Amino acid sequence: MATIKDVARLAGVSVATVSHVINGTRPVSPETAAKVWKAIKELDYYPNAVARSLRTRVTHVIGVVVSDITNPFFATLVRGAEDAAIEAGYSLIVCNSDEDLGKEDLYVNMLRRRRMDGLLIAPVRDGASPAVRELSQSGMPFVFVDRKAKGIEADAVLSDNFRGAYLATNHLIERGHERIGVVLGIPGATTTEERYAGYRTALEEAGIEEDRELVVFGEYRASGGYRCTRELLARRRPPTAIFSTNNLMTLGVLKALFAAGIRIPRGMAVIGFDDLEWAEMAQPPLTVVTQRPYEIGNRAVKLLLERLGGRRDEPREIRVPVDLIVRGST
Repeated sequence: MATIKDVARLAGVSVATVSHVINGTRPVSPETAAKVWKAIKELDYYPNAVARSLRTRVTHVIGVVVSDITNPFFATLVRGAEDAAIEAGYSLIVCNSDEDLGKEDLYVNMLRRRRMDGLLIAPVRDGASPAVRELSQSGMPFVFVDRKAKGIEADAVLSDNFRGAYLATNHLIERGHERIGVVLGIPGATTTEERYAGYRTALEEAGIEEDRELVVFGEYRASGGYRCTRELLARRRPPTAIFSTNNLMTLGVLKALFAAGIRIPRGMAVIGFDDLEWAEMAQPPLTVVTQRPYEIGNRAVKLLLERLGGRRDEPREIRVPVDLIVRGST
């Protein structure tokens, strides 16, 4: 394996000159730089990234901690982040907390020890894990994505959750529904609270009194959506419509309605949060609030790079727009 000394010998320059060319730490004439790069290519030389990061304190690596990588929403978010990172000369390390506070602590601490230049993080629940609190005091730049932690002032790129839930609930009200069941995610998560607030505001503006028996929590899991739907159907006065606030929970909702022999929308109107390929192919096609996860991930990396470049000091929150797509399920 070639060394930096081999490159210097072949290019006819000093080891220090090779280092300056690779790291950009001092001006080098174009002719000399060309000799160095030619030698690097001929020898198939790869700089020691670890040693280089120790010298420069820059790794060009961004850590990403998402709460459920099996959810297509987060997979698409990571893809958007990856594209922005690669364009800027960075790479990603992706970790999945699986909605588990212990795993979140483990991964955030591990990424900090490995000297990431910065982090993107979708915090578990209300962001109360010790590692996230310590991260906010550590000086390492980071951006919240999809959710944010309560009580922590930091950059964030989030969907317009309130508006999405408001649009969905108002649409059902306009279709004549007053008993609207809502399947919420994890109690305490900012996405849950913002979507619940949009639901309640739409009911209030329409003069419909909220029935707490129609409010259930599915933990952002398909199994939770299934369980919640069974609970709603067992109520003394079941809903005539269900608003599911997460794509995985929506799968559980549809499965439970199918198992109960309830036809959509005749027996139950349904709206989901997130538009995936299967939503348009469902029978009937599913009415949804559509988010833009690719844009969230992409803009989060760019926001982080602004912070790394020292171009901004004050925390900035970006709300990415959502839309209501009306199809046959309502």
